[in-house]
Amino acid sequence: MPLNDQQIQTLGRDALQRAAAGDFVSAEEMFARIVEARPNMGQALHLLGQIRLKLGRFAEAREPLERAAQFLPRDVAAQTNLAGCLIQLGRHETALVALARAARLKPDDAVISHNTGRTLETLGRTEDAERAYDLALSLDHRLLPALSARADLLAARGEWAGALSDLETALVSKPNDPHLRLRRGELMLRQGDWWRGLGDHEARLEIPGERYTPDLPRWQGEPLDGRLLLYPEQADIESDAALRDTLMLARGVDAVVQCAATLADWLDGPTVRRGEPLDGFVAAAPLRSLPLLLNWTREALPPPAKLRRTPEPSSRIGWFSVAEPPTGLAGLDLVRTPDEIATCRLVVGDDNWPAHAAASLGIPTVILLPRVADWLWGPSVGTSPWYASAELLRDDDREGLAARLAGC
Repeated sequence: MPLNDQQIQTLGRDALQRAAAGDFVSAEEMFARIVEARPNMGQALHLLGQIRLKLGRFAEAREPLERAAQFLPRDVAAQTNLAGCLIQLGRHETALVALARAARLKPDDAVISHNTGRTLETLGRTEDAERAYDLALSLDHRLLPALSARADLLAARGEWAGALSDLETALVSKPNDPHLRLRRGELMLRQGDWWRGLGDHEARLEIPGERYTPDLPRWQGEPLDGRLLLYPEQADIESDAALRDTLMLARGVDAVVQCAATLADWLDGPTVRRGEPLDGFVAAAPLRSLPLLLNWTREALPPPAKLRRTPEPSSRIGWFSVAEPPTGLAGLDLVRTPDEIATCRLVVGDDNWPAHAAASLGIPTVILLPRVADWLWGPSVGTSPWYASAELLRDDDREGLAARLAGC
């Protein structure tokens, strides 16, 4: 049945009240009736699209938002909401057009510039994205999302000082934000600054997520009258990250290590499986907190955990990298099974637990690291402070690897 102007006004007021009360489903039905009766009513189209965005119905929100942007060409919100919808749908190029219209209408809006930067970054146009972030921060120098995004871009290309400056500025506004503190800590740690970075790195424990924590008091480095449990904090204790953390970090303190079944026959020390009773333990510490709790420095690390295996080197070479070995090794007897590591005279691997096991045994080991490696390794390659027998190479340094393997 057709609606007259008074009925449309009444329906619109009711719809806004329903939306304000959180009843978006009823509000959407009402705005849809108004749009059906007045298909060229820009404000009703805009409100219908906004409600569908709140309901997560992005594909259905697009059509009314596109029409609203046409009928309300000078309404900034109509352009930005359309852009937000298009971004959700992966239509980033089209979203840029809407953001450009919004920027022309309101050139001093820092949020529009920031959203433009995020869209450009998604499209891989990092230089343009950085310029957009620069503009956003020139308009609002404490805009947290722009500071955070620009810090990521700067860190990705190794401009640590600039990235750190942006995070420091963000932390002025939110000094207790664990995400910002963690990122600041990781930036400093990746540069080898453990003294300043380790404290911030503990902020990770404040961030909700899939992290394992035993039902024990957290150890803070104090003397204990009872057993201490060390544990990998990964939810999946059999994951490669948990296995490598256990081998790399379970050192320097008298404690029981909670380890995966995979490592049960490797570690030469008291261990406990996850899920077993923790009777007699009085405190626990995640392995990644040990550098802070025990005041480690990269220049003076404790020796690796002792393993039960004994090296029995032969002519074999262990290969534990996802990359295929160079053609020059094709005719050699390559070991790819961790149980046979002790028979190797050389092991090549990614940053995974077999490479750590080989290095812990004192076997010459080449560990291939990505450009953005775990902060524990520090900023440089070469001789590793963690293992006397380990050498670090970038995983894309094929020439360096070939030179290291020459004559094998």
